[in-house]
Amino acid sequence: MKPFLLITTRGEDSEAADEHAAYCRLTGLLPEELEWRRIDRGPLGAIEFDRYSGIVLAGSPFTVSEPVEHKSPTELRVERELAQLLDDVVRHDFPFLGVCYGIGTIGAHQGARVDRTYGETSQAVRISLTPAGLEDPLLYQLPAEFEAFVGHKEAIAEVPPSIIVLASSPSCPVQAFRVGRNVYATQFHPELDTASFSSRVRAYADHGYFDPAEVDAIIERVESADVRASHMVLGRFVEEYLDSRTTVTAA
Repeated sequence: MKPFLLITTRGEDSEAADEHAAYCRLTGLLPEELEWRRIDRGPLGAIEFDRYSGIVLAGSPFTVSEPVEHKSPTELRVERELAQLLDDVVRHDFPFLGVCYGIGTIGAHQGARVDRTYGETSQAVRISLTPAGLEDPLLYQLPAEFEAFVGHKEAIAEVPPSIIVLASSPSCPVQAFRVGRNVYATQFHPELDTASFSSRVRAYADHGYFDPAEVDAIIERVESADVRASHMVLGRFVEEYLDSRTTVTAA
């Protein structure tokens, strides 16, 4: 089988390793079936699309809407490389799933306005599929409403015509979307269960997502959340695109 490619940008070794393990666990892929590139550590390099079934871009402490002068050289390099990657991904409609940071990255690439209007503190929220989401090939097997973990400073505030909104929540109108037929993004985190969410909250307590004094209260509030339906996004992505026959010839 052709492996999938996971692209991550987390600087903390333990959190990065836990993230890769979570994607393996919830996709059902073995580590060797989910190739991993940590582009915070070095250039992304050329992607040989025909080697992969699909690409997943994981969440990140990086943000799209932060002023350029506040971004590190690494973050600016990552943005340039992802923009170049998305040029080919969107042009060839190659199977792609962007999570959290991915929704801002793909959204910005498509001309969406990404800002802090609809940021959500770390919590479990109720997600609702839109009429388009209920019929979408990737999401139609999910419940019409389900719980999922979120935690983001920015979100899409204005949607361009190329983006089809698939899911929303009361506090964030764009929780999932599709571009073309095969390029997807979710604002929520389908890779997190309660244990990994709690670990993520503790690891990022000082990153401005919430008041650090609220860590224990946040974790306590989500203990009863049932986010299992959100995990189906990852399983469906693998089912839909395993050994994808999409052929890409880079420009």
